[in-house]
Amino acid sequence: CAVDQGRIVGIASFRTPSDGPADTVTLFQFHVDSGRWRSGIGTALHAACVEQWRTDGRRTAVLEVHTGNERAQRFYARQGWTPDPLRPADEGGHHLGLRYTVTGE
Repeated sequence: CAVDQGRIVGIASFRTPSDGPADTVTLFQFHVDSGRWRSGIGTALHAACVEQWRTDGRRTAVLEVHTGNERAQRFYARQGWTPDPLRPADEGGHHLGLRYTVTGE
């Protein structure tokens, strides 16, 4: 969670799926209060996630984003996410799979 003056302004939720590779984590939720968009909270929250993934020995993160959510897609692209070649969007589908490589920085 990202907290400002006692108020939650951002949240991320992720886990390692039981049916997937042990070194891969799935980002299920990533939200920043709309009044705080473009303030750096999302970038800081994402960096905290990456640090935890690195600490946990994860090499890859995956997520699904709605195809119509271009703002989120741009955010993820700025953070280094790319289209997931293992989960291409279905024709007419509503979700786009993205992949992030966790580096050992």
